[in-house]
Amino acid sequence: MSHIILLALLPIFFVLLLGYTAGKWRRVDNTHVGALNTVVMSYALPASLFAATAATPRQAMLAQWSLLLILGCAMMLIHPLWYLLQRRMLRRPAGEAAVQALTVALPNFAAAGLPIVAALLGADKTVPVAVAIAAGALLPSPVTLALLELAKGGADAAQGNMAIRVARAMGHALRRPIVLAPIIGTMLSLLQWPLPDVAAASLRQIGQAAGGLALFVTGLILSAQRFRLSANTLLAVATINVARPLLALAIARLLGTPPEITRIAVLMAALPAGFFGILFGKNYGVNSEEAGSTIIASTVASMFTLALVIGWLYG
Repeated sequence: MSHIILLALLPIFFVLLLGYTAGKWRRVDNTHVGALNTVVMSYALPASLFAATAATPRQAMLAQWSLLLILGCAMMLIHPLWYLLQRRMLRRPAGEAAVQALTVALPNFAAAGLPIVAALLGADKTVPVAVAIAAGALLPSPVTLALLELAKGGADAAQGNMAIRVARAMGHALRRPIVLAPIIGTMLSLLQWPLPDVAAASLRQIGQAAGGLALFVTGLILSAQRFRLSANTLLAVATINVARPLLALAIARLLGTPPEITRIAVLMAALPAGFFGILFGKNYGVNSEEAGSTIIASTVASMFTLALVIGWLYG
């Protein structure tokens, strides 16, 4: 069990550390990472998400609808609650609150989920990870992008009808490659339109770099920030590593899902914080020290919490 967890999490630390040291030692400019971030968010990750969802067989995709529902409900309960906590109680700016909400709500499916599921269930049993990635890209991600769009408006956003502004922001978010790619990929899967071999191979060329490059850029961004273990960060880690898997378990029990779906849903929910929040924020000029600290602390804590979850679920 410890080997499985180390195999999944140590590579994350390694690539984050590469990006962090590259920024700290000025091998790469950590104050101007916009171009690298564009490569990740507009090309590499969308290609990876599209390929993963489009390659999933229709029956396998439909068989995972309850997993999609469990993870979607868990993420979409945590996201607005954390956003409101930051805005109403802690008086954080809207952009900062949106970045934190996504960091707390969205697990690190791509970088941590794939190796753990492959080690536990086998390399041919990773369809649930593709479904989980699609859930994250289709649900909390566009909401976060819309909130960042609204926050970007500043004083100008105070003018006009709120419903129109929200609709415009959501429309803009849904046109982003990071959101549009898994939507189209899921549609192709459900329509049973297989990708041509040439197209699949071409997407893999850029998509296979997505996870590592995203972690490197995240480490680069974190190198320009302080690590601060505040009370808010500790609460975020408790929510990510403890409350989120328990919430997924409660939803699964409420829905009466089969044991195998319940186990994979709880495992996916127990993964550490994902990096989408940091990368989204960078696109909008929001550098969240709190979100960066949460990613590091959550990943460290998951060395222990994941051991407990895997031991409980899979013995």
